[in-house]
Amino acid sequence: MAEEIRAETVANVMAVSMSEGDAVHDGDSLVLLESMSMEIPVLSEVSGTISTIAVKPGDVVQEGDLIAVVE
Repeated sequence: MAEEIRAETVANVMAVSMSEGDAVHDGDSLVLLESMSMEIPVLSEVSGTISTIAVKPGDVVQEGDLIAVVE
């Protein structure tokens, strides 16, 4: 079952730590966001394989935007 990882706040994408096809574990950092001068790591909530990375550095995400899908 696919797990969608979504942004919890409006933020800038600073870095993407994983690529499509990478294996991830629960708690691994996928993306680093920046909002109001605070760094916010986005962590995988499940173990599996990344099927989609929907953001790249420099993107701006809104609350609820898709960041990644883990299968």
